[in-house]
Amino acid sequence: GGGSAGTAGTLTLLLGEGTKRLPQAIIIGVKKGGTRALLEFLRVHPDVRAVGAEPHFFDRNYERGLAWYRDLMPRTLEGQITMEKTPSYFVTKEAPARISSMSKGTKLIVVVRDPVTRAISDYTQTLSKKPDIPTFESLTFKNRTTGLIDTSWSAIQIGIYAKHLENWLLYFPIGQILFVSGERLISDPAGELGRVQDFLGLKRIITDKHFYFNKTKGFPCLKKAEGSSKPHCLGKTKGRTHPDIDQEVVQRLRDFYRPFNMKFYQMTGQDFGWD
Repeated sequence: GGGSAGTAGTLTLLLGEGTKRLPQAIIIGVKKGGTRALLEFLRVHPDVRAVGAEPHFFDRNYERGLAWYRDLMPRTLEGQITMEKTPSYFVTKEAPARISSMSKGTKLIVVVRDPVTRAISDYTQTLSKKPDIPTFESLTFKNRTTGLIDTSWSAIQIGIYAKHLENWLLYFPIGQILFVSGERLISDPAGELGRVQDFLGLKRIITDKHFYFNKTKGFPCLKKAEGSSKPHCLGKTKGRTHPDIDQEVVQRLRDFYRPFNMKFYQMTGQDFGWD
């Protein structure tokens, strides 16, 4: 932005200028964990500017280069944080090295949720797009009789958080990764947002004054969305009703995930209370 000192700041604001910067913080996961809710809540903060759509740069579009990626970003003023979210980064083998080579200082946020409900939610999303897929039960097991779980099915694979996290810790110190509870994001949005704002070095501007609980949706919603005066709940694709899953299968999955969950609690120093 041009202009002389003094009026330059005001002018920049008026002209909608600012600079496109590479993100200093990325929501890297996890699919069906609550990443869209977190991003929409964060965008209420005047010092957060974020890309709406998922760029999928570090997994699918890496060959397009950093200049392409930077160009997708919104313009920011001094002191504002540029953010994006692509939940599949967390499970992408190459993503940690790629993000680290952009900037070792990138702050990473992972929204995690009970792996069993996450898997059912993942299945529910797929089902809404392809109504003729096999049942959840039949996809869960390699062999129903032996009860061997098919860990190659992505719905199951994504929830083995400890395994994916190990890959990130080869490139980033644990203190540079914030783990947000998807459950608490719903039960206490202001509390979780407090932690996120602290982690990002932002003033705690988003508080419980910003939220109301929508009983129909079973979700907290914003009294005012970013850049609007209207209340805003997430769209129809969020908070879908899950199909009823055989309780025996659910129990089997709980047992399967337990050791991985314990390892994850240990690694993060946080007990998410999933079992």
